[in-house]
Amino acid sequence: MPKLLFSKVRFYELKDLMPNVKFSRRVKLGLGQKRRKHDIQHLGVRKFNNETKQSLQMDQKLHLTLERLLKDEKYLAAFRSFLKSEFSEENIEFWLECEDFKSSTTTNDLRAKAEKIYEEFIQPAAPREINVDHHIREKIKTSLGNPCTSCFDEAQKHVFLLMESDSCRRFLRSDAFLSLKRKSRTKCRTPLPWQR
Repeated sequence: MPKLLFSKVRFYELKDLMPNVKFSRRVKLGLGQKRRKHDIQHLGVRKFNNETKQSLQMDQKLHLTLERLLKDEKYLAAFRSFLKSEFSEENIEFWLECEDFKSSTTTNDLRAKAEKIYEEFIQPAAPREINVDHHIREKIKTSLGNPCTSCFDEAQKHVFLLMESDSCRRFLRSDAFLSLKRKSRTKCRTPLPWQR
């Protein structure tokens, strides 16, 4: 990629763009063509590595934000309505159903809830079908004979990552989230002594 970006740039053009920067004698004389290409490529790689680190840091912050979002009732309600407006509320509904499913204690309750979740979200042409891999569908289908609390874990993780990478990013930039965040900040502030 750096080759494409800098293929038409000459060092003397860079020198004209940056008059206060001192160049080494090698660059002034026009020597070392291979060395200059290597320097340009190295700059591109360094920039790419910095961008990668920044995106990983953003992803870590986003991961924490989605977890907090799902634990806080106000933000969860706002996120649900945001997903409804985007016609993808089946993801959050499935995730919440799986959380409820994990809290089941009796085997009859597990079996009934597992069949309900499968019929509503997993099976092909389900009313609120979620986007999961064929292999995940087959694993869940085979586990329905003797369901355990972890039979939907892989699908739930897949849906969580899907919401995290797509829907949550858009929600965090939406007006609904920003206004809710502003409201919660103003309510949480404690009045100063002279304001009481």
